[in-house]
Amino acid sequence: MPPGADSPLNYAVSQRDKNTIEMVSDAIADKQTLLAYQPIMRASNHSKVAFFEGLIRVLDATGRVIPAAEFMPAIEGTELGREIDVLTLRMGLQALGANPGLRLSINMSARSIGYGGWIKMLHRHLRQDRTLGERLILEITESSAMLVPELVIDFMDELQPKGVCFALDDFGAGYTAIRYFSDFHFDIVKIDGQFINGISDNPDNRVITTALLSIAEHFDMLTVAEFVENADDAALLTQLGFDCLQGYHFGTPTTRPAWLRSHDRRAG
Repeated sequence: MPPGADSPLNYAVSQRDKNTIEMVSDAIADKQTLLAYQPIMRASNHSKVAFFEGLIRVLDATGRVIPAAEFMPAIEGTELGREIDVLTLRMGLQALGANPGLRLSINMSARSIGYGGWIKMLHRHLRQDRTLGERLILEITESSAMLVPELVIDFMDELQPKGVCFALDDFGAGYTAIRYFSDFHFDIVKIDGQFINGISDNPDNRVITTALLSIAEHFDMLTVAEFVENADDAALLTQLGFDCLQGYHFGTPTTRPAWLRSHDRRAG
C-alpha cells in the first residue's frame, strides 16, 4: 500500500458512512422520515407517564425503519444533520400543536442553534401557540453541548423564560466540565445508560450513578435514568431517588402512540 493511502479499515468506514449519508439523503428527499415516541415514567408511580421523547427515524429503500443511532454519527456534522434536526423539530412541534395534553422532548444539536431554518421555525411556533413552550423539552447531549457551551448557555437563557425546558442527555459519558453546571441551568438531566443498564447486579455502577445523581440533585435538576430494561433495575433506581425512568421495561419507541391510534379510531 503506498504511503498515505487509507487502510482497508478506514476505507470500509468511509464507504459505510457514504452509504449512510446517501440513505438519509434519499429518505429526506422522499419524505420517508417519522418520529417514534417513548414514554418517560414517573419513578413515584411506574404506570404514570411524565413526558414522551420523540426519536427520529428514517426508512431505507426497503422500508426498514432505521433508528437515529445508526445514522446520526455519520451525518451529525453535515448539512444533512441540520436537515434532520429541522424535520425532528417540525414533527415534534406539530405533535404538540395537535395534542394539547402532550409534553414532549425533542433531540437537538448545538450546531442547529445557528441554523436559520431550525431557529426560525422554533420561534414561529412559540409565537403562534403560547402554551407550546411549557410543553416542549429540548434535549442535547453532553458532547454537543460542550462544542459551544457559551452559545448553548445563551440559547437556554433566551428560551427558558418562554417556558421551554432543557434536558442534558448522556450525563456521565465524559464530556461535560462540571464547572459549567452553574452556568448551564439545565432543567433535566438524563444519566447515561451505560451506568443504568444492569445496575442491580453491578455495585460499581451503583456508586457512579449515586455520585452523578448527587451532582444533579445539587443543581436542582429533575433526574431521568435511561436504558431501564428490567424490574430489578427499576426498583433500585426508584430507591436511589430518581424522578423518572426510561427504557424498554416501560415501553419501546413506537411510531403509533396511543393518541394517534385514538385519533384514527375517531376519524373512522
